[in-house]
Amino acid sequence: METNRTSIIYFIIKGISDDPHLQLPIFLLVLLIYLTTVSGNVTILIACRDPHLHTPMYFFLGNLSIVDICCSTVSLHKILTNFIVGDKRVSFFACMAQMYMFGSLGGLELLILAAMSYDRYVAICKPLQYHLLMNTRTCGILAAICWILAFLQVLPPVGMVYSFSCYFSIEINHFFCDIIPVIRISCEDTTFVEILFLIEGLFPIILTPFLLTFVSYIFIIHAILRIRTSSGRLKAFYTCSSHLTVVILLYTTLFGQYLTPNLSSTLESKKLFSLFNTAAVPLLNPMIYSLKNKDVKRALQKILGPGKLI
Repeated sequence: METNRTSIIYFIIKGISDDPHLQLPIFLLVLLIYLTTVSGNVTILIACRDPHLHTPMYFFLGNLSIVDICCSTVSLHKILTNFIVGDKRVSFFACMAQMYMFGSLGGLELLILAAMSYDRYVAICKPLQYHLLMNTRTCGILAAICWILAFLQVLPPVGMVYSFSCYFSIEINHFFCDIIPVIRISCEDTTFVEILFLIEGLFPIILTPFLLTFVSYIFIIHAILRIRTSSGRLKAFYTCSSHLTVVILLYTTLFGQYLTPNLSSTLESKKLFSLFNTAAVPLLNPMIYSLKNKDVKRALQKILGPGKLI
C-alpha cells in the first residue's frame, strides 16, 4: 500500500532484531559500547588540553573524538530510547535530521582522517619543514574545510529524499534513519537520487579522502623504506600505524555497507556493517590511537592529578 507524504507523521525503526528475547542483550551491549565510546573519546579531549600535546596530530585527533561522540550519539540513541520507552516511532522531521547529521558526520570523519594522513606524510617525508607546513593556521584551515565540506555535501541527496511524496511502508529496516533504507521504502522513481547519492557520496566524501590517504601512504612507505636502520624504519612506521589501522577498518566497513549490490539478501549484512561502523570504530579509535600512548597517560596524570589514572 502506498502512503502519501502528507499522511506520514512518523516512521517506525525496525531495529537490529525482531526477536523479543534479544532486546535486553542488545540494549545492554549497545549501552556498554556507547558509554565506553563517550568516556574514551572524552579522555582524549581532556588529554589534548595539555600544552605538550598541542601538536597537529592531537589537534586532528581531538576533532576526530568530537566526531566519534556525535556520530555514536546520533546513530545509537534510538536503540537505547526504543528499549527504555518502548516506542519505535520517529517523527518524519527527526528522521530527516538524523539522516542529515549521520551523513555529515560520517563524511567528516573520512575527511579528518585524510587530513591526518597529510600530517603523517609531512612528518615522515618532510621532517625539516614540518613546523613550517603544519603550523596552527594551516591546521585550522584544514579542519574548517573538512567541517564545511562535510555538512554541505549531504544537503542535495537529503533534500531530495525530503521531497518524496509517497512510501510503500513506514517501517525502516534499520536501527536508525539512514538514507539507503529510506530510499528503499519510497514508491517513487529513486534512480536520480541514488545516482546523486553515489556521486555525492562516492567521489567527494569517500573516494577523494581515500585517494588522498592512499597517495600519502605511498610516499610514506617509500620514505620509510629509504631509512637505512631497522630501528629508524620501525620508529617511523610506529608513528603512522595507529592511523593506518583505523583507516583500514573504516574503509572496509564503508565499502561493505554502501558499495555492495542492493539485494534483499544483503539487507541484514549491511545492517551489521553499519553497526560496526557506527559503534565499534568510534569505540576502537581512542584505544588504537592514544590510550596506550605514554604522552597521553602523562598528560592525563598531569591534568587529573597523581594516582587518578590507572
